[in-house]
Amino acid sequence: MNNQSVGSKSHSNTEGININPSYLHLIQIHDTAFPTGSFAHSFGMETYIQENVIRKEDDLREFCDMYLRQNLASTDAILVKEAYRLAKEQDKQGLIRLENICHAIKLSPETRKGSAMMGRQFLQTVHSLNDEELLTFWYEKLKNKEIKGHFPIVYGIYTALLGIDLKMSLETFLYSSITSLVQNAVRAIPLGQTSGVQTIFSLLPVIQETASHVMTLDLDDLDNNSVALEIASMKHEFLHSRLFIS
Repeated sequence: MNNQSVGSKSHSNTEGININPSYLHLIQIHDTAFPTGSFAHSFGMETYIQENVIRKEDDLREFCDMYLRQNLASTDAILVKEAYRLAKEQDKQGLIRLENICHAIKLSPETRKGSAMMGRQFLQTVHSLNDEELLTFWYEKLKNKEIKGHFPIVYGIYTALLGIDLKMSLETFLYSSITSLVQNAVRAIPLGQTSGVQTIFSLLPVIQETASHVMTLDLDDLDNNSVALEIASMKHEFLHSRLFIS
């Protein structure tokens, strides 16, 4: 028998390296096969596409840069951060209050609806995988129609329960938000898959910068100042034809 010694080149270089199961699960919940329904939402972007504001790759990149810095950084990302903190503290009443704030700050009916639809789908799916008491509490609140189930709140709760680092939680939330928009834009403009990949790659530093910026903010910095985006979301409802719900 030809026994191989420790350190033999035939051994995998990754042997003995333990990967945190929560990290692998974090990858799973951002997989395109994971059911959040993000493929059905453009959050106003489709209006810009139909009005020929977004026509090519550079336009899409500019829109996504704006969406990160001017919209998510002052709204949903702060809500994720605050939900994460409250979940760590097991502050259920604080989370309910935050959910109400999340609902109120979204001015467009379609934006509110889209956020709640994605959150409900995400919560129903992860609850089938995780029986943490706080997650079950939030799921029961949703079943009893005491909350809307907005996605940023559920996301913050769940990543806190997984023990994911807060900065990483923000980065992955921002990343998934942008990749969903880009993938939808690739279908709607349309653009080639290579353009979509290049757009996402070019935005990775912006995602990291935005996450770092949000780490310095708190609930007092919450501010829905993306007026044009909200108007685009409101106009979306009345487009002659639509690929997306929002």
